[in-house]
Amino acid sequence: MALELARGGAGIAAVTGFHSGLGTPNPQDARNIKGKVLVCIGADDPSIDADARRAFEEEMTAGGVNWQMSVYGGTVHSFTNKEADKLNQPDFVAYSKQADERSWSEMLSLLDEVF
Repeated sequence: MALELARGGAGIAAVTGFHSGLGTPNPQDARNIKGKVLVCIGADDPSIDADARRAFEEEMTAGGVNWQMSVYGGTVHSFTNKEADKLNQPDFVAYSKQADERSWSEMLSLLDEVF
């Protein structure tokens, strides 16, 4: 939702996505993004594969966006959700303390930079 808000041209200074979907039906809308973009993704997230990451990179670059993507090795979807392990689907969702802490730190750094 945050990425689509930014793609819609909202006057926001920064947006961060944690294990967020990257795709959009209208990649040309990236040109409307006014703020900086940070996405934090698990390298082994089955819902966000390398092709999706590459398409996002191309979209952001073509749109002239100030963007960053952090990809955490050995990490799947929902890495910031401490309850994810209760779903018993470790190949799809799992909490990662290290990725959670690193991604949060990166977001705080972005906010410090912007504000």
